[in-house]
Formats: sequence, C-alpha cells, structure tokens
Amino acid sequence: MAKVLIAFYSRTGVTEVLAKTIAEGAQAAGAEVRMRRAREVVGREIMQMAPGWIESAEKMNAEYEAPTAADAEWADAIILGTPTRFGLVSSELKAYLDSLGGLWFQGKLVGKVGSTFCTTSTLHGGNEMTNVGLYIPMMHFGMVLVPPGFADPSVMQGGGSPYGATAVSGMDGAQPNELDLAVARYQGRRVVEVADALRVK
Repeated sequence: MAKVLIAFYSRTGVTEVLAKTIAEGAQAAGAEVRMRRAREVVGREIMQMAPGWIESAEKMNAEYEAPTAADAEWADAIILGTPTRFGLVSSELKAYLDSLGGLWFQGKLVGKVGSTFCTTSTLHGGNEMTNVGLYIPMMHFGMVLVPPGFADPSVMQGGGSPYGATAVSGMDGAQPNELDLAVARYQGRRVVEVADALRVK
C-alpha cells in the first residue's frame, strides 16, 4: 500500500476541497493517505484584516494536524497544495518546505513521488506558475515528479492543468467545478500508480 502525504494550505477552503478530492483518488487507488494543513505564519492582528480567516483557520486546524518532517519521511509520495500569492506559493506552505532541510541533507526524500496542486481567486492568477514553481524544491529533494499531464480526458476538456489540479474561485470563493474535481481525482490516482510501480523492486 503506497503511503501518500497531502500537505496543503487553505485559507477559505477552496484548496482544501481539491486536497480532499485528490485524497479520494489516492484512496480509491489503494493508498494510505495523511492530510496535513500548514499553519499560519502571521499573527492574529494580520488575520483579522481578512474577514473569516481566523474562524476558517481554527476550523481546519482542528480537523488537520500540521505537517511535519516525520510525515514527509513516512510517505512514498508527497502532494503539495497551495493558494497562489501573487503567482507564488503561499508563505505558510513554503515554511513547511523550508523545514525539510534536514531530510534533504540526509537524502531521505530522494526517489519519493512528488506532485502539486493550487488555486487562485482570478483567471490567469498564477496557477500554472505556482504548480511549476513547487516542483523546483522537489527537484532539489531528488523526487520523481508526477504531474497529471494531458493523460486524462478531464485535462483535455479544460479542467485543472497538465502541471497539477487547479481551480479558480473568483472573488466570491466559488468551489471547484466538476472538471477541476475530475482532474484532482485522477491526479491522486496517478500519483499512487507511479508510487506503487517505484516501490516494486
């Protein structure tokens, strides 16, 4: 059974929906999944400036543990998810990546499968750049990159992207559509299939 870590950050819950859907795809393919939510790196005084941020964070933090280096070491595959911040990874998820230096130094991430997903609130808000950008630290870690590619009809039909599942929430926090969710399920399944193949010696 492949072991999959889904480490994500979500502020309003849209990225969380993609994370849950990717987990569904991975579990349907037979994986054991750990879902972890990265924690805030700013104080409550900053969080109060965005209505609902504190309440949403408290709710999700009660549901998900924070990701740890031990989670990354445990996993055969690591799937990272984030909302974009001006076309880049959120500082919350980046802080988790920065905590993995010890594992990187010991070579303990080499050969693990890596994949990414993200969300934006606007069209052309950086989904593809953020997904591709998240693969850079994975390359430093020596991971095997597994994007969805155009390997499933849902991507060809306009869902997600070939680099990773995506969704555009708009300024009203719209949820991922059915094509976006189909790409997410496929991505979870594909990651597990590759992880299983790599585990066969």
